[in-house]
Amino acid sequence: MSETQRRRFVVCYDVREPKRLRKTHETMLGYGDPLQYSVFVCNLSSAEQVLMQEALIKVVKLPEDSVHIIDLGIAHGRALRRIHALGSAVVPVAKRYRVV
Repeated sequence: MSETQRRRFVVCYDVREPKRLRKTHETMLGYGDPLQYSVFVCNLSSAEQVLMQEALIKVVKLPEDSVHIIDLGIAHGRALRRIHALGSAVVPVAKRYRVV
């Protein structure tokens, strides 16, 4: 995978202590969009994925907490359609940036 090719991930976590839970949520806000409090969708390059994992390892307590990272594939095309919401849930739309 090239550095600029992004992949879509679903990241969910179960953090047992409220202070770590809050810190984990704050950390994940830097990498993706929340679907629910402990579930995020992230479009990441390989380097960003590594940085996210390193940041999470610093926050969670792995013997007690758990983090699951699910790779949905390349961040455009089919991966964008793999998450469906029922009810009032909102699935974030991929952010588009334009360099001027």
